Amino acid sequence: MRLNLHKPYAPIEPIVYKEWEQAGISVFFKREDLAHPFISGNKWRKLHYHLTTAATNNARVLVTFGGAYSNHLLATAAAGAKYGFETIGIVRGEAVKNPVLGMCNHFGMQLLFIDRTAYNDHGAYKEKNPVDDAYWIPEGGGGALGEKGMGELLEEVPVDFTHLCCSIGTGSSFSGLLYKAAESNLTIQLEGFAVIKGGEYLANGFQELNYKHYTYHTHSHGGGYAKTSPELLAFIEKFSRATGILCDQVYEGKMLYYLDEMIVNGYYAKGSKILVLHNGGLTGMLSLFA
Repeated sequence: MRLNLHKPYAPIEPIVYKEWEQAGISVFFKREDLAHPFISGNKWRKLHYHLTTAATNNARVLVTFGGAYSNHLLATAAAGAKYGFETIGIVRGEAVKNPVLGMCNHFGMQLLFIDRTAYNDHGAYKEKNPVDDAYWIPEGGGGALGEKGMGELLEEVPVDFTHLCCSIGTGSSFSGLLYKAAESNLTIQLEGFAVIKGGEYLANGFQELNYKHYTYHTHSHGGGYAKTSPELLAFIEKFSRATGILCDQVYEGKMLYYLDEMIVNGYYAKGSKILVLHNGGLTGMLSLFA
């Protein structure tokens, strides 16, 4: 199989937001969310080399892991349909129905629900449940191939930005950026915002990538993964109405909530020019209206 993969369409747009302008900070978004309606943002970036490797290995089936509202599962399902792979999604927890899993199924993905204990050991599950002609994609599209695809995003970032902000879940996207920045001898300050509680364990892995110009903010989880608050949801709605940009409550909206707090409170020096990665994930908003 030969894939005709293209670079995603991801323009850089200035953001007009009163509070940030008043603080003397220029903020731009890299609209990775525009890459594809379902294979968007960091999901497209991280899947790129997994798809090409699967094709090179003549795989027939893509198998991967995710939760019940996983953007990665949906991206894999859509990519499989687009590029001619069958897809299997191993879903954490009891069998449920929701709009995201419904779209996965609509793209042809077979969904297998397993208990959380079995889910936590992907290696053991793969060993006990082999699939013929399969290529197994790590949860979230991570691993060395996913990080390589994500890191290439920096080739599209102008050198005049002082900071680049990225939300952090499993850490693979941020690791890819750190590795590429070190390899390219960049000096841009990378700002990572954890959306999971207890994400401090990722810090050692980031340090091992030998890029010195970064900050890992672990206070930005807002109570834990996918946890929300009236204040967070009110900010997301306010921001969308002011800018015309939607942001989900799990990743990008949470990062922006804390970025806004930091800007308003003077964390960034006046004149800073910040680039924010909008990594899509907008289907996560469906859980707000289910």
